[in-house]
Amino acid sequence: MAVTKLDRKLRRTKAVPKNAKERIKQLLWKPEIKKVDIEVLKAEFATKKA
Repeated sequence: MAVTKLDRKLRRTKAVPKNAKERIKQLLWKPEIKKVDIEVLKAEFATKKA
């Protein structure tokens, strides 16, 4: 007897854990926190308004 592979099922069984892994990465991702000098920004806005 010949054995046939269900390509659709193989794609699904590979995709489910891959998608779950990517989703976990997205949920755990945090943006890079940069140190910003607020006084410089305030001075910059004051010069633009004047």
